[in-house]
Amino acid sequence: MTEVPLTAPELDQESELLIEPAEGVPPIVTTPEALQHTVTALRGGIGPVAMDAERAHGFRYSQRAYLIQLRRAGAGTHLVDPTAFGQPADLSALGAAVSETEWVIHAAGQDLPCLYEVGLVPKTLFDTELAARLLGYPRVALGTMIEELLGVRLLKEHSASDWSKRPLPEEWLIYAALDVELLIELRDRLATRLVDAGKWEWAEQEFAALVAGASISPEPRRDPWRRTSGIHHVHNRRGLAYVAELWYARDAVAQQLDRAPGKILPDVAITELASHKHPDRATLRQIPAFSRRQARRAEASWLEALEVVARMPESALPPMHVPSDGPPQSRLWAAKNPGAAARLATVRGALLIIAELYDVPLENLLTPDHLRRLAWRPPSPLTEESVDQVLAALGARPWQRELTVPAITPLLAQPRAVIVTDE
Repeated sequence: MTEVPLTAPELDQESELLIEPAEGVPPIVTTPEALQHTVTALRGGIGPVAMDAERAHGFRYSQRAYLIQLRRAGAGTHLVDPTAFGQPADLSALGAAVSETEWVIHAAGQDLPCLYEVGLVPKTLFDTELAARLLGYPRVALGTMIEELLGVRLLKEHSASDWSKRPLPEEWLIYAALDVELLIELRDRLATRLVDAGKWEWAEQEFAALVAGASISPEPRRDPWRRTSGIHHVHNRRGLAYVAELWYARDAVAQQLDRAPGKILPDVAITELASHKHPDRATLRQIPAFSRRQARRAEASWLEALEVVARMPESALPPMHVPSDGPPQSRLWAAKNPGAAARLATVRGALLIIAELYDVPLENLLTPDHLRRLAWRPPSPLTEESVDQVLAALGARPWQRELTVPAITPLLAQPRAVIVTDE
């Protein structure tokens, strides 16, 4: 990414409400012939391609894309329905049509996984949300940025809608088309500001990291049931086993029905049932959430999970805590490792000063997990080179290390304290 287009002066008039795309709402692409037309049009366009994806988070089990919006100069706006092309859809021909141009996405980290699933993987991209963060904007939502920099307001009332619904309402399609209507103009305005602020190289490094991770599937989380809301009310190993078995039973039902797990059974119902010493059918039916239609239909699954745990020997029960390769929660540091707690506070204070000086959010200056790992167990020997190596291995970008390593290395040299264990 080496070229930064110039833009017209920013608008200084009052914001106007944009209620429809300038070229109207295009028809939804649902046939091979229409897809080929889109591929041809986008291949013949010029400049970057604006892209967005709509999911059905909170409604469906999968995080698949239910609508993909693309816009390119000379090609217009295209709305592609991936569900019309299989599950998962194969839109690799579409990806190939725009593979050699820059993709412009707002909050790319949210959309890249579902785009990758259908064969859309960028070689270069510009994330307008991340660019705004690097520039120090306090609010970086797409509508906010477009209003502030382009003087136009977008309606955002459909951002949390169930995009798996068919047919999609006309007003939803208007919203979807508008999401990419001004994305290229926003990109250009932000790019100019990044150059003026001396942060263009920072942005390039951040965007390159996003591209590098776009085709890498995340590692499955170990014991995902341990993140069940209300699990802190469960105080013994057998209770945790109930949480685990109920969680996996719910996950299987949700996956089969393609419904969000919380729509089947809320977390609090699982932990409430698991907190009983000997939960059974009668206990289950006393909890209102288990009387919901979907939960009631799956009652056999819940009862089977309870029976499995009731038969488990003590040796098979999950431990109350599992070892982690990272530090514990920072609120526990004062008791477990006072020296680390002091280092964390001191280093964080220094980073806050740097963040303010360069007008960048602290979490973008240095990822909070990277900071915690350094403060909990600094490298030995402690030098700028060793700290830089640790941060590089964790994934910190060169610009982050350049700004932070010289300042925080001396602060990591506070006296080491003995770690207090629970044993």
